[in-house]
Amino acid sequence: MKFTIIKSALVAMTFFTAISCKEFLDVNDNPNAPIKENLSLNAKLPAALVVSAVNESVQLNQIGGLWGGYWGTSNEGVSAFTALKTYNGPSIRDTRDGIPVWESSYNNLLYYKEILDQANAEDAKFYAGICKIMMAHHYFTLVDFYNNVPFGDALNGSTNLHPKYESGKDVYAKSVDLITEGITDIKIASLLPTTDDVLFKGDKSKWVKFGNTLKLRALLQQSEVASQESYIKQEIQKIVQEGSGYITENAAVNPGYLNTATKMNPFYETFYRNNAGVAVANYANIRPTQFLINTYQSYNDPRLQQNYTQISGEFKGVIFGNNTIADAYAAIHTSALKGPLENGNQPAGIIKSFGQATVLVSLAEAAFLEAEAIERGWISGIASQAYEKGIQASFNYLFNQNNYNVQPYINQKTVSYSEANHKIERIISQKWLALHNINNIQAWNDFRRLGYPAIPNSLSSPTPGAYPLRFMYPETEINTNNANVLAQGDNGVLTARIWWDVK
Repeated sequence: MKFTIIKSALVAMTFFTAISCKEFLDVNDNPNAPIKENLSLNAKLPAALVVSAVNESVQLNQIGGLWGGYWGTSNEGVSAFTALKTYNGPSIRDTRDGIPVWESSYNNLLYYKEILDQANAEDAKFYAGICKIMMAHHYFTLVDFYNNVPFGDALNGSTNLHPKYESGKDVYAKSVDLITEGITDIKIASLLPTTDDVLFKGDKSKWVKFGNTLKLRALLQQSEVASQESYIKQEIQKIVQEGSGYITENAAVNPGYLNTATKMNPFYETFYRNNAGVAVANYANIRPTQFLINTYQSYNDPRLQQNYTQISGEFKGVIFGNNTIADAYAAIHTSALKGPLENGNQPAGIIKSFGQATVLVSLAEAAFLEAEAIERGWISGIASQAYEKGIQASFNYLFNQNNYNVQPYINQKTVSYSEANHKIERIISQKWLALHNINNIQAWNDFRRLGYPAIPNSLSSPTPGAYPLRFMYPETEINTNNANVLAQGDNGVLTARIWWDVK
């Protein structure tokens, strides 16, 4: 197994710690060959967490933005994201120009494994626990994209160049177990990280709640697999017995982003403005789909105006996969992402500032996860309250308030939980809006799992009616571990289902 180093991720490979945290992401002389053996745990941990945040907010948001129904492209971006718009699996897996979800995930897993080994050697259980939880997070992502992946044989470097694959189902279960182990380590730890923990500042309770939330997400991912019912109940009971519950705030990484190239909030820098305040290419290329705009408007949803600009008093979207150059789809005639410069120099919705934290899991998503689990009878509680909590959290985040008045919105018949004939569909519909531009990839996961909402297919789909359901294994893996790749089958198409997608 070969892992390609991703420069944009490894720019964060070392940190000054504690007081010097403001000098965010100070790097080794050679960021492509970091001198790891001389670094302490409190230098390695923030680097790994920041790379996780970069992957989530840039690479996964880009894929989920396009495949999750949120984004299309303007005339200016007609040649951008072609592989994603046309569902071109070979191009996506291409070594040179592809989308390296596999490589970036395993690179980060390797770094967490190195930290874990060092933490075990130093009996630093909190650090070990964090690594186990975050490794599970990345393994879930790999399975969601590729299905069967190396797990037990992975991360062994040159000692095993041809790791065998394990079923996606087994990797999910082993990753859930990793979280359980991580939670146990954290709860008994005595040496606590502080500012080097750029996610929760060494707060045991918050890490445990985060672990439980990742577990709940993974268990709900399996909701449609009838054979998993007993397993899900067993794991839910473990969460209940542990007793800490789920996150009560956004799980967000912030190492102290700077208005400096490569050290800004990654979403801001990739999709909005660079450190000189100049709009990046993606700002002109990416546009909301008309489907997204219509959905917002069908709910009289004020979040639309927080996230996008108006054109002559109206919101104008594009059609995903449209490759026709038309005046209506020019950048100047379609709504753009809204940031401080378009909002009177005040924080907007998704885009607030170059220094905003990067959300790994939002409070809104966690609340919708709880609502669905309650509605399914998995956990106790009142589903309507968790559902409204999710809406409240989304509005609070986007409007930069602690208690935005969501009651007029919730009282609408199309939003009210009590008025819904299909409760889970209503939960997922509102969750879809709350995930927008924060965790886009989870919207694609929900669509594959449940079919909600009814996202239009790409106009450039090679097979009308066929949606992409996975990634193909990358060329890097085919070139170095081909026998194990071939043994998986179904690598020739994007429409082969992964293990939990049974709808």
